[in-house]
Amino acid sequence: MARHEELPVPVYSAVEPVYGTGSQLEEAELRFKNLKSKFVAFFGHPPDIYARSPGRVNLIGEHIDYEGYSVLPMAIRPDTIIAIRKVDAGEGEKVLRIGNVKSEKYAMCTYPADPNQEIDLKNHKWGHYFICGYKGFYEYAKSKGIDVGKAVGLEVVVDGIVPTGSGLSSSAAFVCSSTIAIMASFGANFSKKELAQLTCECERHIGTQSGGMDQAISVMAQSGFATLIDFNPVRATEVQLPAGGTFVIAHSLAESQKAVTAATNYNNRVVECRLASIVLGIKLGMKPEEAIAKVKTLSDVEGLCVSFAGTRGASDPVLAVKEYLKEEPYSAEDIEKIVNGKLQTIFAGSPSSLDVLKAAKHFKLHQRAAHVYSEAKRVYAFKDAVSSKSSEEDKLKKLGDLMNESHHSCSVLYECSCPELEELVKICRDNGALGARLTGAGWGGCAVALVKENIVPQFILNLKEKYFKARIDKGVISKNDIDLYVFASKPSSGAAIIKY
Repeated sequence: MARHEELPVPVYSAVEPVYGTGSQLEEAELRFKNLKSKFVAFFGHPPDIYARSPGRVNLIGEHIDYEGYSVLPMAIRPDTIIAIRKVDAGEGEKVLRIGNVKSEKYAMCTYPADPNQEIDLKNHKWGHYFICGYKGFYEYAKSKGIDVGKAVGLEVVVDGIVPTGSGLSSSAAFVCSSTIAIMASFGANFSKKELAQLTCECERHIGTQSGGMDQAISVMAQSGFATLIDFNPVRATEVQLPAGGTFVIAHSLAESQKAVTAATNYNNRVVECRLASIVLGIKLGMKPEEAIAKVKTLSDVEGLCVSFAGTRGASDPVLAVKEYLKEEPYSAEDIEKIVNGKLQTIFAGSPSSLDVLKAAKHFKLHQRAAHVYSEAKRVYAFKDAVSSKSSEEDKLKKLGDLMNESHHSCSVLYECSCPELEELVKICRDNGALGARLTGAGWGGCAVALVKENIVPQFILNLKEKYFKARIDKGVISKNDIDLYVFASKPSSGAAIIKY
């Protein structure tokens, strides 16, 4: 039987297989009805087809996907739905017209029907994310020798309810649903594994060095399961979470501007990890020029670190970090002495890394490497706890402890938290969460808390009272929108195509 990731995206003729029953189904049916009427209002006729992709919450495994390590996210209920119609030749001008159900906030965008167009990153428009999918689909079809004919016009309306800047992957939900909608409207269907890889490449058109987790979970998720995602090649393994627990996701309301602050935050950590891995490689016996040429991530030198730990009767790569990387920050000159070369030369092929070098005063190699190696172990400890023979109670406690350890590591070693997240995580724990941690890139965005199912309503009320009320009073958010910012979610289903 084909593995789950080898299968194509499922095609349904109703929304129930995607959204389940009860109030969630009623809410989804209303959204589709509203989306269809908006489409008719914009273009004068209904769409051909719909595609949806969910946001995600990463349960454990933060800032390690770009270091080659596995992560353990789950899809959440909020998603992006795309309604699309192909405009046949002779029917009208060949353009891409992209509307939004929130048309008062997101004005209609128009682009040429040209798969080779450049995206103007200096002039950021919300429709650029659709163009990422459009360009990526044509590039991929061409590489596979699939003839999709001449470029034609497309009419599109977007309905996204994943909060932006929340660390819940609103951009991946948008890019994935766009790519799948374009694919479906051309009658193609690629496997989920191919789509996960393709959509990760698509998003790089917008300038973020994504590790691939967000796209993989959005495309591959299965209802009721979290997913262990391995990279190179992408593989998905279902993880059945204990039945008595639910995850509550709460937005700190500090927006994480990942693309804007990349040089000092996100991309800075990618550079620090690369430098830590090269220095470790040299200290553990590699020649400097060999380490610079071959070592790209901390996973590349993990074997050397484990061999070193073996000489001390242990197997933890963090022992090598403690032995060979000093805790004080390194200056660029300190590292250049060790690697016997200029940092600018190492990163010559990466403009975003050169931006980091310009902005950075120093580099914390010990802390970043210690976080990555310990977090990678926690992902597997989390998976092992779920499949262990212990009682439900013990499993939930163990998962909560691992989430708390992960947050401490992200906050202290990786320094990707912020005051609002620290406050929110503390309130979660003080009100009965078994574990709580920041999720997503950090520096804002959301926290995720593991809560016993029977206290979820009270837990959410307490968060509204102790964290959100003061912010509603200050006008940061409106009381009517509160349920977008704090909600419970069981693992939801992944991408789907809907024809109805």
